[in-house]
Amino acid sequence: VVASTATASEAIVKKARCVACHAVDKKLVGPAYKDVAARYRGDAGAPARLAAKVRAGGSGNWGDIPMLPHPSDKISDADLAAAIDWILALQ
Repeated sequence: VVASTATASEAIVKKARCVACHAVDKKLVGPAYKDVAARYRGDAGAPARLAAKVRAGGSGNWGDIPMLPHPSDKISDADLAAAIDWILALQ
């Protein structure tokens, strides 16, 4: 189940075009997903804060380049939650 969940969640970030600015293990425009996971590891409030950040967009946490808002017509709440869970589970 873990492998299929990981594959599905990776597909979600590709479909939502998150990969235009993010990669698993290297900084592109935005931070690497593994760096996000490392920063928020053990933080129980991280999923909700990250979801809010994705929805609202913003800058300052990872540099000066802003992340655009990503409304629910771009990525559903369920897909966003699955993507964040996948990102936070990366080692």
